[in-house]
Amino acid sequence: MGREIPADFEHTRRRFLAAAAAVPSILTAASGDGFEADRKRFADPATEFEVVRLTDTAYSSFLPASFGRPLSKKGVTLVYSCDRAGTMQAFRMEIKTGVSKQLTNAAKIDPATVNLLPDDRGICYFDERTLFALPFSNLKPRAVYTVPEGWEHTGGITVAEDGLYAALVERREDRSRLRLVSMQKGAATTLAETAGLMEAPQPRPKRASVLYRANSELWLVHYDGQQNRKLKTAEGTCGPAFWSPDGRSALYLSFPNDKSKLNNIREIVVDSGADSFIANTTQFVNFARNPDASVFVGASGSKASPHVLLLLRVTRREFTLCEHKASDPKMVAPVFSPTSQRIYFESDKHGKPAIYTMAVERLVEPTNT
Repeated sequence: MGREIPADFEHTRRRFLAAAAAVPSILTAASGDGFEADRKRFADPATEFEVVRLTDTAYSSFLPASFGRPLSKKGVTLVYSCDRAGTMQAFRMEIKTGVSKQLTNAAKIDPATVNLLPDDRGICYFDERTLFALPFSNLKPRAVYTVPEGWEHTGGITVAEDGLYAALVERREDRSRLRLVSMQKGAATTLAETAGLMEAPQPRPKRASVLYRANSELWLVHYDGQQNRKLKTAEGTCGPAFWSPDGRSALYLSFPNDKSKLNNIREIVVDSGADSFIANTTQFVNFARNPDASVFVGASGSKASPHVLLLLRVTRREFTLCEHKASDPKMVAPVFSPTSQRIYFESDKHGKPAIYTMAVERLVEPTNT
């Protein structure tokens, strides 16, 4: 030659460890246990829009890594991690009622890795060194893959849309490697390896390749490990990146070297290498697209305006939705519902990390699930 500057998984990991240290070990619960809703509605101080806090700040709650998959295809359930039962575990929340069900009874779950599987019938997650798949039908975890001795998994994972493979990053001292794991057989191959930080692996929709960041640059490699190449992005460093809906291009945050310039959203067509400007932002440090990539939601890193904002692609116009006031803006990691009618994000503005949501149907056209 790696989520953000530095990686979001390191922030998630530090928050998790800090939260875990404060959790009383005498409290225990079993997978399958249900918990009543902890919703709290309030008017945002900056905009007066209604915001709903979905989880209580008496415990810590985390969304998956921003490139992960927390919401079902119809947007009716949300998966997340929290320590409300005494230890950090994975939960599934019914959005309509707010009721949560404990899914795991893990020894040391990594919140960044908890993801809904593409068929919405279960989740995957790392418990210590092992990747598990857990079906909702019986809540019996199946060991898929164990990280080899001498290496450790770092941050989130992504499962390809066909459910056949998972892409993840492992690290040893100052080296990182990208691994492709068969979700059925557990066989793993190394697609790329480099000195420094590698992160945010995302299989390409409808194609056998993986997008990832290495030392704040975007790279693409095929499933067979061939044609591992750096994408020619704009001058500066690359922040969070996501595939476009059709997989033809990658949408990414560009952080200019000139600090007087604004962080901006750009798009690179990976086959042709054409890179184009989409819009400047109010210093987004994290963002996400809606399902048709017509609207973006971002978390501003501005200390004077710690907001969650919408950005309309066609007009390049921003709308302030609410304050996030997170201690680290990178943790906010907002995401759209599959219908584009709600957003979800994480913040510790009320104390411990919690999950928030708000409706945006008055500002965004609905998309098909």
